[in-house]
Amino acid sequence: MTWIIIIAVVVILVIGTILTYNSLVRLRNWIKEAWAQIDVQLRRRHELIPNLVNTVKGYAEHEQETLTKVIEARNKLVSGSAQDRMDADGELQGALKSIFALSESYPDLKANQNFLELQNELTSTENKVAYSRQLYNKTVADYNIKVESFPSMIIANAFNFKQVEQLKAPEEAREAPTVSF
Repeated sequence: MTWIIIIAVVVILVIGTILTYNSLVRLRNWIKEAWAQIDVQLRRRHELIPNLVNTVKGYAEHEQETLTKVIEARNKLVSGSAQDRMDADGELQGALKSIFALSESYPDLKANQNFLELQNELTSTENKVAYSRQLYNKTVADYNIKVESFPSMIIANAFNFKQVEQLKAPEEAREAPTVSF
């Protein structure tokens, strides 16, 4: 009778360990998938920006500094760690805001169909990037909770599952925008 109890406890522990391990692996892979979605959207934006810059160049030849900032930020976006890429993304967003502000100074640019389409595509991409970041951070939070919670933390430590850092907004994105009329 005691052997049956011992065997039952061992079987329950083994099954619990397997289930916990598998859930940690699943969450870790969801984190990779979530980052891949962010990467897809960043690359999409990366491909749209040259078209936007070329469209704006025709209207704003003397606004070279703004265009240069966009190109530099775009180039930083494709390499580095996840957080470095998010920082470069913040720089790029600021530079893109400057380009869109240029459209106010150039009524012909503002009415240009290519510019409007590119602006809509970039806006759509920005929304997808924001959603992808949210999904990534939510998935990381779920994973980190599992890594820190008892009893799954025992399995996580035994199999070297480490916490993952969430993406943080760049400092300039935390400042409240100034609106003036």
